[in-house]
Amino acid sequence: MAELQVEICGVKLKNPVIAASGTFGFGREYNEVYDISVLGGISTKGMTVEPRLGNPVPRIAEGKSVILNAVGLQNPSADYFIKNDLAFLKSKGIAIIANVAGKTLDDYGAICAKLDGLVDFVELNISCPNVKAGGMAFGIKPESIAEVTRVSKSSLKKTPLMVKLSPNVESIPLNAQAAQKGGADCISLINTLTGMAIDLEKRKPVIANNTGGVSGAGIKPVALRMVYEAAHSVDIPVIGMGGITSGTDALEFMLAGARAVQVGTANFTDVNAMPRIIAEMNAWLDSHGVKDINEIVNTLKLN
Repeated sequence: MAELQVEICGVKLKNPVIAASGTFGFGREYNEVYDISVLGGISTKGMTVEPRLGNPVPRIAEGKSVILNAVGLQNPSADYFIKNDLAFLKSKGIAIIANVAGKTLDDYGAICAKLDGLVDFVELNISCPNVKAGGMAFGIKPESIAEVTRVSKSSLKKTPLMVKLSPNVESIPLNAQAAQKGGADCISLINTLTGMAIDLEKRKPVIANNTGGVSGAGIKPVALRMVYEAAHSVDIPVIGMGGITSGTDALEFMLAGARAVQVGTANFTDVNAMPRIIAEMNAWLDSHGVKDINEIVNTLKLN
């Protein structure tokens, strides 16, 4: 069997497959189906300083090879996670990535300070609206990305900072570079694309929020392109995601420059998606004589 261990920012993962934020909760429910210690890591449900109830329903809609969601970061708060779920995840021996969000720069600084030294990474969800800047998402402009990254990094003395990039932007390379300049230790991408589903009979959007984030197999080509662009515009590690449903999908992202991958929506259609993906990656590596998965990272040959 090939060596699947990867190292990102000094953190060793037994394999490069990580559960994506918002699709795996805090891991307890999936652990009832299989032992989640087989995973490389978990990016937690997006957390905020205070508990959130999320958006009104309906907030999920299915499409062809995609789903739309406008859950609205429903979560019990970072304090609840620390008290009730952190020890459980630590017992699993996997990398713990705390996904965090806020409405202001102060929110990001505060939640990063709470989690510093308790988890393996803090992952910034910067697709959230900045209420002090007219509601524009932190992750749209390079300037705001650099600023929220700087504030967050200043609150982290022990824990590496991962910045999760939005695809709904003008330039992924510029935004990736802004995260690096702001002090990010690594970046992850892509977050969901913005989309809409319509109920023709009602002549109304399906989702109460009107629009939602699009994820699933259908977005993979867009995600692959953006991961390739990001990986070739910064000097820090990149974690790729977007439409991964198989081991070969995951390996394509690593070929494009990702050091690890996150798997999200696939978990909804196949509860055993990630253990299967890990096995499929190993099988492909073995069949192609690759002894160490790190050998294929960033080896894409352009035409």
